[in-house]
Amino acid sequence: MEKPRPVTQAGKALALIAVVLLVCVPFLVILSTSLASTDEVVANGGWVLWPEEPTLKAYRDILDGGIVTHALAVSAGVTVIGTLLSLACTIGLAYALSRPGTFGRKPVLLLVLFTFLFPPGMIPSFLLVKGLGLLDSYASLVLPVLINVFNLVVLRGFFQSVPEELYEAARLDGAGEWRVLVSIVLPLSKAALAVVGLFYAVAYWNSWFYASLYLESDHWPLQQVLRTYVVAGSGLTDITTGEGTVTAPQTVQMAVLVIATVPILLLYPFLQKYFTKGVLTGAIKS
Repeated sequence: MEKPRPVTQAGKALALIAVVLLVCVPFLVILSTSLASTDEVVANGGWVLWPEEPTLKAYRDILDGGIVTHALAVSAGVTVIGTLLSLACTIGLAYALSRPGTFGRKPVLLLVLFTFLFPPGMIPSFLLVKGLGLLDSYASLVLPVLINVFNLVVLRGFFQSVPEELYEAARLDGAGEWRVLVSIVLPLSKAALAVVGLFYAVAYWNSWFYASLYLESDHWPLQQVLRTYVVAGSGLTDITTGEGTVTAPQTVQMAVLVIATVPILLLYPFLQKYFTKGVLTGAIKS
């Protein structure tokens, strides 16, 4: 086999370095701006690459106000509860659709895939949530998106990849469907479950659109608060006193952005090894 030429290797290295810089430099700017002082941010036109005198004033301001801490608790609760409920429902439906003898398997599968091709619009979704009495309720952030069709297809394909001999051996030992699922299928599907769980967690954590439709401002999750600060340009107001802070707007925006990004970002290194195996195996099999 012909060895790669030095020029080719150098080109690949430069391309990789360029991509890394394009990804890392914006994160560095965001973190540095959130740690910079008000005068330094103003002097540099709103952005700081490396703060001369790092300070946590912006973080203290937004956390003392109560808005971000409450929104952070809302996002954490919705993410944890929503991910667990979505995983449970997706696992149950995917396992049922993966077994050949399930009653009504094909019609249900076609119905699920139909919703993937023709998703409901914003107005029908709002009318449904309103008709169910879920407006201004945290359940409105979970129930309408409880099962994601893509995640369902991935899990179904992974369950189908489990050798049929294992199912037959378990039934010969007297195991029922529940026992087979818990003792055999789920332990063999850790990679797919980790990936699907991460997909659900990221979706719940980053969700802001449904919150803007269904929730009042005092129930907003963190991403909707972040959108208010960054996109709408609203200032930071203390939730107890109603007084605004004097921190530079860019500093506040970047601090909220860091708080909203770091928690979910910390999950990726622990689940990265499952990505290829979990997604490709399930998707190819499906």
